[in-house]
Amino acid sequence: MIGVKLPEMWVRATTRILGVAALLSALSTAQAKAEQLSFFGTPGLVDMPTAGALGDGNLALTTANYGPIWRNTVAFQITPRITGAFRYSAQGYVFNRNTLFYDRSFDLHFLLREESDVWPAIALGLRDFGGTGIYSGEYIVASKYVTPRLQFTGGLGWGRFAGRGGFANPLGVLDDRFETRPNRDTRTGEFGFDQWFRGDAALFGGIKWHATDRLTFVAEYSSDTYRRESRISIDPQSSPYNFGVSYKFRNGLDFGAYYLYGNEVGFRFSYVIDPANPRAPGGQETAPPALLPRSSVAAQSWNLADPAKRVASSRDTLQARLSEQGLRLVGYRLEGGAAKVQIENQRFDATAQAAGRTARVMANTLAPGIERFEVTFVEGGMAQTTVAVNRTDLEELENHLEGEWHSLARADISDAFGVGKPAGVAGTYPRFSWGISPYTAFSLFDPDEPLRYELGIQLNAAWEPRPGLIFSGQLRKPFTSTIDDATRKSDSVLPHVRSDTVLYAQQSDLQISHLTAEYFFRPREDMFGRLTFGYLEPMFGGVSAELLWYPLNSRLALGAELNYAVQRDFDQLFGFQDYDVVTGHVSAYYDLGRGFHGQLDVGRYLAGDWGATITIDRRFKNGFKVGAFATFTDVSYDDFGEGSFDKGLFVEVPMSWILGQPNRSSIGQTIRPIVRDGGARLSVRNRLYGVVEPYRGREIADSWGKYLR
Repeated sequence: MIGVKLPEMWVRATTRILGVAALLSALSTAQAKAEQLSFFGTPGLVDMPTAGALGDGNLALTTANYGPIWRNTVAFQITPRITGAFRYSAQGYVFNRNTLFYDRSFDLHFLLREESDVWPAIALGLRDFGGTGIYSGEYIVASKYVTPRLQFTGGLGWGRFAGRGGFANPLGVLDDRFETRPNRDTRTGEFGFDQWFRGDAALFGGIKWHATDRLTFVAEYSSDTYRRESRISIDPQSSPYNFGVSYKFRNGLDFGAYYLYGNEVGFRFSYVIDPANPRAPGGQETAPPALLPRSSVAAQSWNLADPAKRVASSRDTLQARLSEQGLRLVGYRLEGGAAKVQIENQRFDATAQAAGRTARVMANTLAPGIERFEVTFVEGGMAQTTVAVNRTDLEELENHLEGEWHSLARADISDAFGVGKPAGVAGTYPRFSWGISPYTAFSLFDPDEPLRYELGIQLNAAWEPRPGLIFSGQLRKPFTSTIDDATRKSDSVLPHVRSDTVLYAQQSDLQISHLTAEYFFRPREDMFGRLTFGYLEPMFGGVSAELLWYPLNSRLALGAELNYAVQRDFDQLFGFQDYDVVTGHVSAYYDLGRGFHGQLDVGRYLAGDWGATITIDRRFKNGFKVGAFATFTDVSYDDFGEGSFDKGLFVEVPMSWILGQPNRSSIGQTIRPIVRDGGARLSVRNRLYGVVEPYRGREIADSWGKYLR
């Protein structure tokens, strides 16, 4: 391998530049806001961490290179004090072998104390606590700005952080077990609890100088010797010191260049996303229709003397005007001084905005004598929730400074169980819809090719003969694929319910992704039901039944699902294999507050194993979602194989966040370190919680700021 040796004069010059930083920074008063990211994609200098944090909720993507070593990291600021990260690294070509070694790892970084005028910020971290353990290490670190632009950092580390200058563990005074660090099985996924903060400790540190709000210089003393990598892929280090410079561009990209360990040059690219602030500003949609005076509304039907014709005309006009707003009228009736409509929201990701647009259209269309508007949302043919407002309140608060929140206080939001099936609008059912679109599919972390893909075209079609009954299917035709080039075969000792993904890709051409009959129903107030039969997903067909209890204004929802599943043939057409299984789960969903949601699913999985899945996610008010899950079953780590248990991360980005206009679609990606057969759950479309949640009272109230928009 060819290294880069910079002259000692360069090192001395860089040191002098950083030394002058104290004098220059004393003349500056602007505190830099952006947190520097390390080669590991978390708050830090170069390789060593700092006691910093990203902005609350920020999502950071980092790619860094050190010789033959590449690290790709996704970091998320879970709370203002907790940072989580997932990393996929190429450790470089092993000497004398044309083989790249890949590694997956998870980090946690806890900001224990924020910086004050006197005290430094203090953080504690776990690096690679749930991976192979190659980067495994723990640290406690303190950072302090001595001027608005100059920061000093010092820390104490264990594991990888104690490779250079190690000394007896000071925690040994608490317990002799802290003095020795046990060896760790490098099987991905097991937590190394018995290693944490054990064995020798060592010191590390560095300085950071923000020359401007965009330009930053760093220097550090690293306690990581890269002992393992020096044996297999890189030259031994010549120095413990690292130096670097980074520049943050206006578009958010942060680029850094570094001189590493006395004999190598490296670089880093980072991009930080703030999910709470969409890249495309909101409010680009067409403005809501201004409310007309009632006299103008009355004049619209002056020539219709027949009351029946007047009602029919108003209904037809209402239907056309709602359609212009992306709302489908599926039910309509008049009762005394109230107009009751049932709509399907096809456009607005904020349910309250759909309710407000509907009420405005009703006020501009229906007879002046109608005083109350009742808007019922329908999804899957089920009447979900009714939002009722008085016409007078709508007119009074249209231009009020805080009209949205006053209107929320006056609105009546109720469960729509008693509303019944949609009726009163001719031509609503039966209906047929279809569409053709491109698709992409990805397979991640194959050691032979970490990113594989499939590109093709898909046909979607649905027929709804009556409310709640839906026949639908999806047909896919791949045009190009590298997934079917994979050569690795499953070595699982469990039934191959997920690990034969490659065989499904290799033996299918025209694919039936799903072909199902679904029936949605409301058995009673606050309860919802679903029955699904057919080819449920690409690998399994069968029958699925589900019930969900979700009170209108409750943080808690409870569900139960029972499935009989039969494994499909690898060609993904109409045939089945010999394997079948009864699976099912009871589930609890809970709104934890401050945007956090938790889900617990307990039951039987596709391989016949019993256990539970824990899911935690953070949802922003604009619909952006970031979360993680882990499944633990009665399958032993040895039987599960590499990875030890099923786990992963997921990100869901609403199209409205990207486009700046209302849109109910979203794009998402689930990242699993490895796909195995233990803890695998049936993938059924339209599980009830996802169908119902946007229309329950708490969700509508949370989006009420858009009611008058």
